[in-house]
Amino acid sequence: MTPTIAIQGFAGSFHQLAAYQYFGPQTAVTPCATFAEVVRQVARGTATGGVMAIENSIAGSILPNYNLLQQSELQVTGEVYLPVRQHLLLLPGQTLADVREVHSHPMALLQCADFLNQHPDWKLVETEDTALSAQRIREGHLTGIAAVAGQAAAELFDLEIGVADIQSVPENYTRFLIINTPETAPQPAAATKASVYFHTAHAKGSLARVLNQIAAHDLNLSKLQSFPQPGRAWQYFFHADLEFDHADQFHAVLQELKPLTEDLRVLGLYQKGKV
Repeated sequence: MTPTIAIQGFAGSFHQLAAYQYFGPQTAVTPCATFAEVVRQVARGTATGGVMAIENSIAGSILPNYNLLQQSELQVTGEVYLPVRQHLLLLPGQTLADVREVHSHPMALLQCADFLNQHPDWKLVETEDTALSAQRIREGHLTGIAAVAGQAAAELFDLEIGVADIQSVPENYTRFLIINTPETAPQPAAATKASVYFHTAHAKGSLARVLNQIAAHDLNLSKLQSFPQPGRAWQYFFHADLEFDHADQFHAVLQELKPLTEDLRVLGLYQKGKV
């Protein structure tokens, strides 16, 4: 089977750029409308791996994706930090005065909230994908509608950049995870980061004891994300990303954490991505 990478999004999307950055520009990608479909494609073996956004430096965490990871048997085998420049794209000849609606993925709209709030008369429409929004404008010749997307989408669908760099903060990054099945996961070479999932007893100090052990072993807790446990009101799972110099550090703290948690699972060991 020809190696393919499942991505959320379509041609010209930031997921495609992340796949190219990690695997190379000749990578074959399988577009998926949803993140759940990315997970299914990888789990079924119809894709050899997947790329899934997990957080953005402006809009924050994509919470449903933490649940997808926790509920699947997939492993995290890498990460990509992609600089994201969002532009307002228009049909050639259109101007800001013509705009009535702005279409894009909800995370892209959040990244550009400061700019979009300056135009309260514009209707914001959430879509499956940034690039797909651009494609629909071109194919439907949709006047009065703009898309928030990147330069690749503008070039691919022959749209004009009406306003460039509309993200709320100039340095805007999205972090993407590389996911594989346990059978196809490559062996980590000199791993410097790990993603783990755990939950603790619903008692005073239980989370603090976990965090104290991580600090005592000199690991950097670069991410701690909570999300609810279904059926257990106000109790939470935790996703933690841990950075270290040597994998032995991680394995040592792992042994200390097991008796402090009710459930602990390593989602993957991999090399820390470069920003």
